[in-house]
Amino acid sequence: MKSIALCALLTPVVAGGGLAMWPHAPSSSMSMTSPSMKQAAVVALAVAATNSHSEAPKLGITPATDSRGVDLHAAVQQQKITAEFKGNGRDKVRAILTNKTTEALVIRVSAGQMFEAGSSMVIVTRAGEVDLRPNKPVEVSLQTAATRSGNKVAEMPYELSFGTLPRVQTLLAYAQERPELTAGALQTAILALVENLPLSSVAKFNAAGGDLPSKFDSTNFKADTTDILHALLALRAIGARENDLAMTIDQQLKIEAMIEPATRSAAMRYYGITPETEWAYWKNELLSGEPTTRHYALYGIARFYPEVALEMLPKWARETKTGTVFRVSAVQALADTQRPEALPLLQQLSDEFGAQTELGRTASGAAKLLSAQLAKIAAGKNTVAFRGSPAIAQF
Repeated sequence: MKSIALCALLTPVVAGGGLAMWPHAPSSSMSMTSPSMKQAAVVALAVAATNSHSEAPKLGITPATDSRGVDLHAAVQQQKITAEFKGNGRDKVRAILTNKTTEALVIRVSAGQMFEAGSSMVIVTRAGEVDLRPNKPVEVSLQTAATRSGNKVAEMPYELSFGTLPRVQTLLAYAQERPELTAGALQTAILALVENLPLSSVAKFNAAGGDLPSKFDSTNFKADTTDILHALLALRAIGARENDLAMTIDQQLKIEAMIEPATRSAAMRYYGITPETEWAYWKNELLSGEPTTRHYALYGIARFYPEVALEMLPKWARETKTGTVFRVSAVQALADTQRPEALPLLQQLSDEFGAQTELGRTASGAAKLLSAQLAKIAAGKNTVAFRGSPAIAQF
């Protein structure tokens, strides 16, 4: 890799002040795109034929169409089938369907079909259809999403509902053509449309500024950062007004998503960051980002610009005029480079600071963590791609 001209960043971070010097932006040869989310085929209806006396053969599944089949709700009302439903209040309803006629039936389940159990409501997110032979019970698993964050999340009987939720129909139609959109992303997007939950109610990561009281108990619907980003991308695609979405107000999501290698690609797409402007993004975050998350930029630089970090971070850690949170973060971030060269640096910092100090203990712990990570890398156990040299290393 071409050498990078570096300047130490030693000036303390203070309100109203900046950092005196910044390393030159790495060359474009360092740019690479994080691996996108795996494209996995999603089966709308997972069918296993069941019988209390004998095991029935598995039935074929085809995508739902408008040209054939009887709607599930209509089939029940017309007494063509009997149906029992059990759901978990979140992502699945199991239906046992029995054809009571003398002819084979095709039962169609539409995206948007709702089920209820007391105050708990779920909605089918993936349409599908299933063939039923006469008098042969079949168990069908329907992919659903909660329409209320207050749903009781437990296995319990559900009933077909006549209710509809027009505000999510555009999203569900969009999802039918995109099987890669995960159940978690769909769930997050639906609750954003129905309840407009704030980021603190849906994110698994801890709020940097402390949790604010919320009227929503959404513990059961906390989502991975990647699901939140893909939910927002889907909502943008269907024309939802982003300024009206409470999740978009909190800027912590942006840097959390940019730090995470598995989410970074979606984050760059959503926030309009390109490989050419990414370095400027990290620089801006560290110089003038949100006070509670400004130090997060050190981890991003360590992960995606490790050569810069190996020279920059030890100087931050040693500078006594720099705030403690930045010094500790600089030490911890050295382990995030996942480079063997960082190990002696951490051991040296541990000796310099001493075992009796917070920085010394942090350096010792980071060295142990990095040593374990390097052992896993050597064994080929990690598969997250970090930016490095033009020959991309797989971790």
